[in-house]
Amino acid sequence: MDRKRYIILILILGTLSALSPFSIDMYLPAFQAIAKDLGTSVEHIQLSLTSYFIGISLGQLLYGPLLDRFGRKKPLFIGLLIYIVASLGCAVTKSANMLIFMRLLQALGSCAGMVAARALVRDLFPVGDIAKVFSLLLLVVALSPMVAPTVGGYISAWFGWHWVFIILTTIAAFIFAGCIYWLPNGREPDKLLSLKPIPIVINFYSVFKQPQFYVYAITGGIASASQYAYLSGSSNVFIGFYHVSQKQFGWIFAFIAAGLIGSSQVNSVLLRSFKSEQVIKVALFIQCLVGLALFTVTFEGWIDKTGMILLIFTFLCCQGFISPNASALSLTPFAKQAGSASALMGFLQMGIGSVASAMVSILSSAYNGSSLPMTGIMAVCPLLGTALLFTGSRIIKKQFIPASAGPLIHLE
Repeated sequence: MDRKRYIILILILGTLSALSPFSIDMYLPAFQAIAKDLGTSVEHIQLSLTSYFIGISLGQLLYGPLLDRFGRKKPLFIGLLIYIVASLGCAVTKSANMLIFMRLLQALGSCAGMVAARALVRDLFPVGDIAKVFSLLLLVVALSPMVAPTVGGYISAWFGWHWVFIILTTIAAFIFAGCIYWLPNGREPDKLLSLKPIPIVINFYSVFKQPQFYVYAITGGIASASQYAYLSGSSNVFIGFYHVSQKQFGWIFAFIAAGLIGSSQVNSVLLRSFKSEQVIKVALFIQCLVGLALFTVTFEGWIDKTGMILLIFTFLCCQGFISPNASALSLTPFAKQAGSASALMGFLQMGIGSVASAMVSILSSAYNGSSLPMTGIMAVCPLLGTALLFTGSRIIKKQFIPASAGPLIHLE
């Protein structure tokens, strides 16, 4: 596999993975403007973010079996078309409730890219390189919180928030074209796989009962839920509480995201000397300490805007080590069921994330826009994840990866 083709493949898989985060981050600076334009509260608009998380979570369970049954491309193309239609619907909506519904539909479309990208990584690369590939994909995905809020802030300030969704529609159209021309097919469709409810449930259960899967998938989901708590609460905290402008919020968001990008690439270097299991344990432990410090200084009122930014930056640096390793360790035992495993992992992670997002929205109303709900949930998530990991690692058994599970493409 030549280097040019390899780079194109990483970019396509990365943009498929990044479409959903981009859809989340790009409209965050416009929350205040959307609420004013639609005649509602910011807390009500925050529910459009929660509905998006719910749509991603449930949609992945749908696409997993479809990707295994019909191959990777057909379900992916259908999902991208749904996303394009829903994005246009968001752009022309006149009510908050319709925006919430369209965001749900938009998420149901975008999650096809997330599931397909993870399944194709398992299809196309050696087992030993999966964590490194996920780190490269995270590099592309992490550009989203650096670029999207900044771009979204300027677009909403100059042209109005409706244009944010028009831009998202255009981006999805380019990704669709790239997938048609350059994306490999991955594994062949499994025509024997049943799409009836009972066999699908049995298939998902066969994936979930693997100790290595559920321990690392749920651990990664709980840890990443803190990131979704930050996504849900950051606009209200920085714009509403610290009174920064939409443009300033974009730059703050970009700076914090730089930590996620940098740490994900340091993770690739560390994997040359350490195992994923070792890296994720240390990263979770450090994230626990930072999360507790963040909540304590917020509760006591000892933190200003700069301190908040720096602590969140450090907190999300840890996430750059946790997410790629948790994903790789979750998917390693699977080959034929890669689509279902990817979908179930995404369902668990986004489901937990949607709960964290909803809790931030609800508690923010009760605490009048305080940063305590966001920082409190950010502190609790890594504590729960660490407890699960150290308990679950005792029951994980060594699993044999059959030769038939080998990759289609090897890294040079």
